[in-house]
Amino acid sequence: MNPKPNFLLLSAAIATTLLTGCITSPKGRLERQLGESIVFLGEEPAALVHIPRTGEHLSVRSTYEHESGTTDYVEGLDFVVDYSRGTLRRTPDSRLPDFRKNVLFGKESFDHGKFPGFGNGGYFAFVDYSFLQTEAWPVQSRQTKFLGATRKKLNSGQEVKIVAFGDSITAGGDASKPEFIFWRRWADDLQHKYPRARVTAVNGATGGDSTVQGLQRLESKVLHESPDLVLIGFGMNDHNVGGVTVPLFEKNLHEMIAQIRHSTRAEVVLFSAFPPNPNWKFGSHRMEQYAAATARVAREAACTYANVFDNWRSLAVRKKPEDLLGNNINHPNDFGHWIYFRVLSGLGL
Repeated sequence: MNPKPNFLLLSAAIATTLLTGCITSPKGRLERQLGESIVFLGEEPAALVHIPRTGEHLSVRSTYEHESGTTDYVEGLDFVVDYSRGTLRRTPDSRLPDFRKNVLFGKESFDHGKFPGFGNGGYFAFVDYSFLQTEAWPVQSRQTKFLGATRKKLNSGQEVKIVAFGDSITAGGDASKPEFIFWRRWADDLQHKYPRARVTAVNGATGGDSTVQGLQRLESKVLHESPDLVLIGFGMNDHNVGGVTVPLFEKNLHEMIAQIRHSTRAEVVLFSAFPPNPNWKFGSHRMEQYAAATARVAREAACTYANVFDNWRSLAVRKKPEDLLGNNINHPNDFGHWIYFRVLSGLGL
């Protein structure tokens, strides 16, 4: 199945035919952003990641992909666009949801357990637009030197079994459909790129796990599956108040890799997490330390590192945390899962 990515890198020829009438631009490469999520606070301007092309129609809708029951919002009626600043604003009579009605809006140091019905699912709008990309993204080095066996199997049409191991983010937390979970999108994309291969993907993740519980589940969730490639993503629960210290987090990741290599021939991809809602009471808000530790373990163990943390943060510069969080705490929404997918796609397979 070919995934429907929401960030299409357009060649100059495609851009010429479909969008601009110009082969090149001195300002950058014309690209297309699909399904960028955003929430609106009353009539305050809400920023997009990129500055959209002036005067071009923006598609704004209620669902990540257009489907039965999707509400299409109308420029001028539901929202207005400031093309110079790359912002959208609700109109007074807009049909767009107002995030000020969310139970967590304005709450500081909140305990989500005290707010039944928390979550952002009903408040998102999703935007498609074209923009000029002036800097490379994602910032992710190709790491095929650590993925030689996997690449060989893909090229030769063999079976490649991927096991995704981690916490609730990896399990698919707050993806609106299973096919939007980042590792499923990546597996689908690999299958599309290598049609002779047989790419399968298994969910070995468990919600709420830190690396401590991960080690306890490694045998049943990973080793028992005899994988060819293992994705390991922890950190969100480790980093919580009262969680796992950074040194122990590193030790646990090293032990996971050692056991995988001892019991299987699988290659390993470590990926970092993103910063949770800064107003969440139970976050230590030191995710950068756990991301750095993940990168350090990958370097020391000579395995692949997928830099979700820095790429997420680079896209979030112009965004509110609530724009990207499906549960308004520590789960990515569909656009957030796409960020993970794009970083994995940058590894070079």
